[in-house]
Amino acid sequence: MREPVEVATAASGSVEYRLVRGERGCVVVFHGGHMRAGLSLGEQAFIENGYTVLIPSRPGYGRTAMTAGPGPAEFAATIETLCSHLGLERILAVVGVSAGGPTAVAMAAHQPKRVHSLVLHCARSSLPFPTGATRMVARVAFAPRLEAGSWAMTRQLMRRAPEAGLRMMMGSLPTLPGRRVAEDLAAHERPVLVEAFAGMRSGSGFLIDVRHPVDPALERAVTQPTLVVTSRADGQVGREHADQLSRNIASSTTWLSPSLSHLLWFGSGGPATDQRTEDFLTSA
Repeated sequence: MREPVEVATAASGSVEYRLVRGERGCVVVFHGGHMRAGLSLGEQAFIENGYTVLIPSRPGYGRTAMTAGPGPAEFAATIETLCSHLGLERILAVVGVSAGGPTAVAMAAHQPKRVHSLVLHCARSSLPFPTGATRMVARVAFAPRLEAGSWAMTRQLMRRAPEAGLRMMMGSLPTLPGRRVAEDLAAHERPVLVEAFAGMRSGSGFLIDVRHPVDPALERAVTQPTLVVTSRADGQVGREHADQLSRNIASSTTWLSPSLSHLLWFGSGGPATDQRTEDFLTSA
């Protein structure tokens, strides 16, 4: 579902964000590639559990300026200023999803008094990402001059043949066959994913993700309790990234999700992933 967003003007540039107020502590969610604040994917459990949830679009995505970053450390500083502007002085957890992981790590490393804990869902580490042929294809298909056309074709497929489109898109995310992963989805999850895939755009954000190196010193600087969630079936961010995060973050615990793809919150393994994350936040 497309969600309404706000845009704040910061000294470093505009920041698009969505804020859902709840009765429990604040969770800041940094989405991964091709996502922006107006698309809902992965944060619904936090909202349903009553947390206040802040979802910003990262640099180059949506209406967030590239100058608001472009790197994880610079954008983390921008979000810290936004949190102060919104009256969010204490952050229960920063959540980094996929390519949003480095920004979450940077915010935790730089703000140990404000940020209480860190959650990393199928998150990229300081290791190179992506690599090999995937990196070459990404630089072409999602270049700013071409990405609109690439996603327009995806959008048309999702509208005209949603089941085929879902199998195709889900097939790019796991190490398992796309048909098996699509069949694992619950009936109510299918339209949610069709809507999400149909609304994705890369802008200039994905090339920032591909080109910008991540400093491993930020990982080593994290002192907060950290939950690293990964899956053997994740075909986008390999297990080596979870291992790197676990090595560098001394206070981390790694949990292997039973989810069958990169999208840990969907399919038969989704409830267990949500529950393990909720248990961590409750104990933290």
